[in-house]
Amino acid sequence: MATFSYMATDSNGKRVKGTENAEDSADLIEKLRQRGLFCTSYRDTSKGKSADVKYKFNTKDLSIFCRQLAAMLTAGISLVRALQILQAQQEDKKEKAVLLDIYEEVQKGRSFSEALATKPGVFPNLFCSMVSAGEVSGNLDVIMNRVSEHYAKDNKTKNKVKSAMIYPMVLLCMLLVMFVGMFVLIMPMFRQLITDPSTMSPLSMAMFAISDFMINYWYILVLAIIGIVIFFVLFLKTPSTKLKWDEMLLKIPKVGGLLRTVYTARFARTMSNLFASGLQMVECIEKSIGTLGNTYIIKLFDDVIENVKRGEALSVAIGRTGVFDSMFISIIYVGEESGSLDTILEKSSDFYDEEADTAIANLVSMLEPVMIIFMGVMIGTILAGIFPILYGGMAGIANQ
Repeated sequence: MATFSYMATDSNGKRVKGTENAEDSADLIEKLRQRGLFCTSYRDTSKGKSADVKYKFNTKDLSIFCRQLAAMLTAGISLVRALQILQAQQEDKKEKAVLLDIYEEVQKGRSFSEALATKPGVFPNLFCSMVSAGEVSGNLDVIMNRVSEHYAKDNKTKNKVKSAMIYPMVLLCMLLVMFVGMFVLIMPMFRQLITDPSTMSPLSMAMFAISDFMINYWYILVLAIIGIVIFFVLFLKTPSTKLKWDEMLLKIPKVGGLLRTVYTARFARTMSNLFASGLQMVECIEKSIGTLGNTYIIKLFDDVIENVKRGEALSVAIGRTGVFDSMFISIIYVGEESGSLDTILEKSSDFYDEEADTAIANLVSMLEPVMIIFMGVMIGTILAGIFPILYGGMAGIANQ
């Protein structure tokens, strides 16, 4: 029996630390899981051996890893040999070290899921659950193929969001550069044209005041921006404020609808994969809702899980939350009645993925003209403040 000190997070994202006696790391993780905690790092205080998380697989790497592992298992290669091949061909040193440790643990006689449990935080909780289900059912190769497709689609969605936001971000950067350039470089050039400061319009006076402040007290602006960023980051790390922020995001026009569509697709795809793997309904719900990353929805689903445990239909319990649209609730109902919940959820996830792509494209198409209009308003305002000064300066030169 060893003594471990650990860091973990609960279902609300709150950090918890403490000590626990366990036979080994896998036993520790299981004990914490039963208490509703997800272990992020631990240390064997009885031996002084650290096992803190230093690497985390992203969705792209996981998709490739699962596809390669599935191909080798399907070809008849043993799990130990497949892991040995995968770790040997890795070029990333951290990823190679993780896979080497897992290979060594499996070679010692541990199951694949137990080996993964010795690396808390390195692999997503969903991935570990799917591996465990694959081992129990004896079709790990099929499960790995399914997991690979899951993370490939997840990575595709993330890339589409990033690609769609490139142009609006470029416009925003141009807007900021123009704003700084106008007040720091252009405005000072017109100061010499002022013949009588008392004749300046309030707009012109305000613009020169902003220009002087940005030139003479730029460090205050820099410190203020850094302070706002730090405050915002700390603000979102607080569980209560993170809960309110996630709730607010769902209520923002257009953005809230887009997020709900993305969440629906992700929930349907994850739920389908887990349910098809043979996991119990309650565990499928817990794992699926945890992948959304929205603490407000996770909190709402606490009641869903309790109601399903009491025997209530999943469609009824989810419908009461108001998170997903009525069509998706109807899809779940049909799946429950027909006994093909995994299949119908998989098909609905493809539909909602396409809906999310359309919603993202529509949102970006709305952002572009808004940014351009904002740029035009800013330039027009600056010209409105500069033109009277320019006109007055030119009139003064003509009178001379």
